[in-house]
Amino acid sequence: MTIHEQFARFREQAAEVLHGLYHGMIEHPAFEQIEDEAMDQEDAFFFACFADAFGIPSPVSYYTAELLPYLAEDFEAWERRMWDRESVLDWKGHFHF
Repeated sequence: MTIHEQFARFREQAAEVLHGLYHGMIEHPAFEQIEDEAMDQEDAFFFACFADAFGIPSPVSYYTAELLPYLAEDFEAWERRMWDRESVLDWKGHFHF
C-alpha cells in the first residue's frame, strides 16, 4: 500500500468521523425540534377540528367531519396520543388558541 493510498484512506475515515460528529451535534437536535414542532402543529390542528372527540363542543365539528375520511389514519393515532397524556393543554404549552 503506497503512501497516497494510506493518505486517501485516512481522509475518507476522517471525513466519515467529522460527518458523524456534525450530524450528532448540529443536525440531529435540529431534526428533533422540527419533528416536535410539526407534531405540535398537527395536534393543534386536529384538536381545533375534532375537539368534540374529547367532549368539548365545537361549532366547526359539523364542517370538519367532512375531513375525517381523509384523516382517518392520522386521527386514530392522534386520539391515542392525546388520551395517553395527562392533560391536553398542559403537555408542552405550545397550544395557542
